Amino acid sequence: MTDIIEGIHPTRMELLEINKRIVLAKKGHKLLKEKRDALMTEFLKRIDQARDPREALASTMSKGYEDLIRTEALMSSNSVKAIALSTPELEDIDITFGNIMGVRVPEIELVTTEAPKERYDLTFTSSKLDETCDDFDRAVRQILDLIKIEETIRRLGEEIKKTKRRVNSLEYIMIPRLDNTRRYIKMRLEEMERENFVRLKMIKMKKAKAE
Repeated sequence: MTDIIEGIHPTRMELLEINKRIVLAKKGHKLLKEKRDALMTEFLKRIDQARDPREALASTMSKGYEDLIRTEALMSSNSVKAIALSTPELEDIDITFGNIMGVRVPEIELVTTEAPKERYDLTFTSSKLDETCDDFDRAVRQILDLIKIEETIRRLGEEIKKTKRRVNSLEYIMIPRLDNTRRYIKMRLEEMERENFVRLKMIKMKKAKAE
């Protein structure tokens, strides 16, 4: 018989051990399939969630660049550039991690205590500059939200691949090999029982002739 576990001994103790391993393998296979299906559900849900943020970001960036062009027309490019260079950088980004079916997924938040237009002197600036800053501040937050969603999608995708490999390994390699090994042990035990039966019968016949 091919494709059995190597080094196996055809004994009843070994048969009991193989039966236990088959039960555990099938239970593990069932649990992994359930995990794979649950991960796929979460994965597809996140794919749907990413669609709107991508469109929103594209719209925000488009409006931001249009407002920037108008701002430069009102204030001159050099003035806008000087304000941009003198404006303090954004605050820190806070990254924590959640858990989806054992997968660590990021939670990203921009830590800031002031509005964009509070980072520069409003005295000699156009209200259009305020709109432009609001646009790009909103874009930054949308980018962070999109990064969170897409990194979650990536991590879920990797976990789905690993889980699928484990499911396939159990379904097409390990469980069939265990089943083959069990059949092999049963066959060998039956053969040994037949051999013992024949041997005992021959011994009885020899004794009967001797008497």
